[in-house]
Amino acid sequence: MQRKEYWLGFVTGALAIAAGGMLGITVNHVQHVRRGYVMSEPGHAARLESLEDLIDEYYLNETDDEQLAQGVYKGLIEGLGDQYSYYYTPEEYTEEKETSQGSYAGIGILMQSLEDGTILIVECYDNAPGKEAGLLAGDIITRVDDIDVTEVELSEVVAHIREKVEGSIEMTVLRGEGEKQETLEITVPVTNVELPSVYSEMLEDDIGYIQITEFKSVTYHQFTDAYEQLQSDGMKSLVVDLRDNPGGYVDVVCDILREILPEGIIFYTEDKHGEREEFFSEGDSPISIPLAVLVNGDSASASEIFAGAVKDYEIGTVVGTTTYGKGVVQSIRAYPDGSAVKLTTSHYYTPKGHDIHDVGIEPDVIVEEEEGRDLQLEKACEILDAEPGKELPEGGK
Repeated sequence: MQRKEYWLGFVTGALAIAAGGMLGITVNHVQHVRRGYVMSEPGHAARLESLEDLIDEYYLNETDDEQLAQGVYKGLIEGLGDQYSYYYTPEEYTEEKETSQGSYAGIGILMQSLEDGTILIVECYDNAPGKEAGLLAGDIITRVDDIDVTEVELSEVVAHIREKVEGSIEMTVLRGEGEKQETLEITVPVTNVELPSVYSEMLEDDIGYIQITEFKSVTYHQFTDAYEQLQSDGMKSLVVDLRDNPGGYVDVVCDILREILPEGIIFYTEDKHGEREEFFSEGDSPISIPLAVLVNGDSASASEIFAGAVKDYEIGTVVGTTTYGKGVVQSIRAYPDGSAVKLTTSHYYTPKGHDIHDVGIEPDVIVEEEEGRDLQLEKACEILDAEPGKELPEGGK
């Protein structure tokens, strides 16, 4: 079974602080005016002016006024002391959206910089141009077009490749070791590539296995494709693996849960004003086979929404270790210049009203991880193999 890799090169800043609630609210203009803004207070305004005077008078290098302004905005949000709130420059927000959507302009490989400046291909994805052109995991990239990769940052190589979308690049790679090492010139088309976030297979005893590494925009259709294929192959029970899944989009996890939940609340949120928003499942296709969900201490946010709903509705068995405990939702507000701010705006609660923030979800069956052996998956399969089908509960409370 494939486990989650760290996205290096093409996908940077993976959602380790994944929202669990990117609501995409766009701010086009200020709707109201109020007195008492922190930075407008005389003391703070004077300090900012003093800092700018010092920079103008003494700072050795050239300055960029826009970059300085972006730094002030970042600092204001960082002053909240909230690890989930963040200010994005236009460039950062573009990258964040590409990462969260799960598709990007590229060639479908994972890359990692090596100490000598060359680039290691960590993985080549199926049905992506890199693999189809002949690149292999383990190849060492030394040149991309006329760029010697040892003389630039990995980010510059990535940017160059992205600029070639709908075109192609010439890559020089080293393959093999020692006397058997060979130098290859490979032409690779650059296209819009969809990153896999769902992996599936049929285990013994007709136990279906679906691993979800993150809840991206592309994850729902990847999940339904895998789920339907396993059903066609005669799946009699199902394991959903959410270990090390940091979260992602709320609407995506809700769409996936609607494929298996009975009718009722999936989860609900409450903001600082006590306003409540509920997310529902219509219960059109509740799961009718035994289900197990695998979690660990790095299962966070949207993963906990999933596990919490399964546990509260008692439609499956949660196996593993206590989850991360991220029970807050972020909203993203975008500005016309392309920048954006992500703010923590509400708490979320499981169908039965549990607040799991800083607490996590305790599995029904606790199984610690062990290096070299997947005891958690083994236990899940043991439970499923012994568990007959059962009637679903009427709904959450």
